[in-house]
This record gives sequence, structure tokens and C-alpha cells, in this order.
Amino acid sequence: MSNFLKPLHPAFLGLLLLAGTAAAAPAPAPLLIDAAELSAYKAAYQRGSAAEAQEVKALLSQADQALKRGPYAVTKKAQLPPSGDKHDFLSQAPYFWPDPSKPDGKPYIQKDGLVNPETKAIPDDQELSGLCRDVKTLALAYYFSADERYAAHAAGLLRAFFLDAGTRMNPNLNFGQGIPGTTNGRSYGIIQTRHLVNVPDALALLGGSKAVDKALTAGVQEWFRQYTQWLTTSKLGREEAATKNNHGTFYDVQVVDFALFTGDQALARRTLEQQSLPRVAQQIGPDGAQPLELARTRPWNYTGMNLQGWAQLAVLARRAGVDLWHYRTADGRGLQPAVAWFRPYLLREKQMDKADVTPAGNTLVLSVYSRAGREYPALEADKILALYPDFNRTPWAL
Repeated sequence: MSNFLKPLHPAFLGLLLLAGTAAAAPAPAPLLIDAAELSAYKAAYQRGSAAEAQEVKALLSQADQALKRGPYAVTKKAQLPPSGDKHDFLSQAPYFWPDPSKPDGKPYIQKDGLVNPETKAIPDDQELSGLCRDVKTLALAYYFSADERYAAHAAGLLRAFFLDAGTRMNPNLNFGQGIPGTTNGRSYGIIQTRHLVNVPDALALLGGSKAVDKALTAGVQEWFRQYTQWLTTSKLGREEAATKNNHGTFYDVQVVDFALFTGDQALARRTLEQQSLPRVAQQIGPDGAQPLELARTRPWNYTGMNLQGWAQLAVLARRAGVDLWHYRTADGRGLQPAVAWFRPYLLREKQMDKADVTPAGNTLVLSVYSRAGREYPALEADKILALYPDFNRTPWAL
């Protein structure tokens, strides 16, 4: 077994625990959340500003519910991965269904955009996304309230998922989105770990809490370091890096985010310059359209999802010294026209040529507009967001 597939050695974990028993860990820097914007939001909340007070009240209510959930673990599943190790993440390709012309339905056939309900029987994806959702919510709640209950529960969730020997996930996606009768795992499964970008920001927000010690921070960073090595060197990881559509975007988001989290600035910048910038010409038309996503059966969902990935990548890129927000190819392709492409649809001046096969909302696109407005004043993002009063405009929306 390669070194990057091995779990953290028990002796290493022991040293981490000894090193961090009594000391709060120095907080890593937030990556996707703008620290200055969040601080200003907190100041407004503490002054009693009605809008901020309402959002923080809702956030604390969500955190109270999160206190009742967890721990999350990939070891809960009844199914055994092909490796025989329940610590390996396992999932089934959501858009593949039994072939009615075959007695056993295998190999499964694709129905793009339609989720096969039997995939929900494997809980690993829900466990991982639940962890990422709750640690972010709990960390934000701690940031605004200084209530140690939230920090303690978040720390417990992180330890269970990344460090504890009985429940930790192995840092690989060897068996993500397998297709019955065809393959045990595909590169496309890597998109299911895109929510892990919540974890570095959660640790940053938990800085100063007595619940987060050096052992936890160092241990989680080491897990991410091992997973990043798997992403960048494994066969499936390299296949996902070469994928042209939204899968390639979110692969880059993960590698850049995790590289920055673990202190590998060179890897972050190299990924942006050698992979992300060339993707602009592959994915975005001169008019800002996304042909690869528009060709899908859920075009609004996938164009919005991919745009969110690009916006996250642009935020991260600036931390690596790359200005993706304003990058343009020779024929004018770039993130700015890609964002502007949505404007007439959000203003209800145009409708999509093809409706999604399953309903899709506007939250993903609006979260991008909330962040991109400061980069592109001509976008008039405030005017557009005012049309959607149910959208929660917060510094942590992206």
C-alpha cells in the first residue's frame, strides 16, 4: 500500500495528542470566507442591526439542531467496499439504473439527471456532506456566540470523521460512484468530496476555543495532506483532473483549497496556472455560456453549480497570487462574462431554452452574485438580489 493511502500511524496520533492536550491550536486562515467581511458582519450584529441579528438568530437555531446530530462516519454502512475495509468511502453512480433488458439489470445504464433511489442505501455521501454542513454551522455559531458547546461538538465531529481509529475515513476515493456490473469506482466520485472545503474554514472560525487543540488541527491537516496526495497522484485523481466539465472545476477547487490549508502554496499556484486557466477556454464561451453544462438534462442546475465552483476557485486563486476574477483569454472568455450570462435570466427577461428534468432553484447562482458583485460593479448585483428576498445574503453563503 502506498504511503498516501495509509491511515495516520497510531504513534503519530499519540504524539499529536500529547502535543495538544492543553494548548489551543493556532487557527489556520479562512480560505473561502472573507475574514474582514465576516468581522464587519459580526460588528453589525453586536450593534443590534436587524438584518444581521435575524440571520445570526437563524444560524444559532440551525447550530442547536446540529448539536443533536452526529458523529458522522463512513464506517456506519452495511455494505463492504471491494477493499474489505469499511473505512474506505463507498458510493454508487446516482444516474445509473438497472437495465430492464437484463435479468439482473447489469450492467446498469445511464439516465442523466435522474437519481436512482437505491443509491441512497449507501450512506457515506450523506455522512460526509452532513459532517461538512454541521461543522461549518457550528463553527459560525461559535464565532458569533463564543458558546463553547458549539465548538466542542464541532471538534468531536472532526475527530470522529478524520482521526479516531474506529470511525475515521481513509483518505482516498477509490470506490466513489461505482456502476454495478461495470466498475467498482470512477473518477467522477471525487466531486462528492467537494464539500470538504468547509472544514478548513470551520477550523479557522473555531480558533481560540479550548475544544480545538494542536492535535486536532495538525491531525486534520495531515489527513487533508494525504488526501491531496491521493488526488494528485492516483489514477482516478489524474482522470478527474483531465475531466473537462464541472467535475474538473471542482477537482481544482479541492486541490487548491487543500493545498492552501496544508501550506503547499506552490501546488495551489501550479494547479491554477496549469489546469484552471486552460479550463476557461474549455468551459466558457465568448458570450459567457457554458456549453458542456447546457447540454445536460439539468442545464440550469449544472451551469449554476459550475459557476459556484468557479467563484470559489477565484476566491482561492487570489490567496495564491492569481487573479482569476479578471482573467480573459485572447477571444474574451472569462469568469466575468460567465457571471453576466445569468443576468437576464435572474432579471426574468429570458427563460432557459430547455427546462431541467428535475426542479432547480436559484440559490447557487445568487450566492455567486452576492460575492461577485464587488468584483464586477457593472453587474448591479444588488439590483438582482433585491428580486429574491428569500435569499440569505451572508459572508458565508458561497
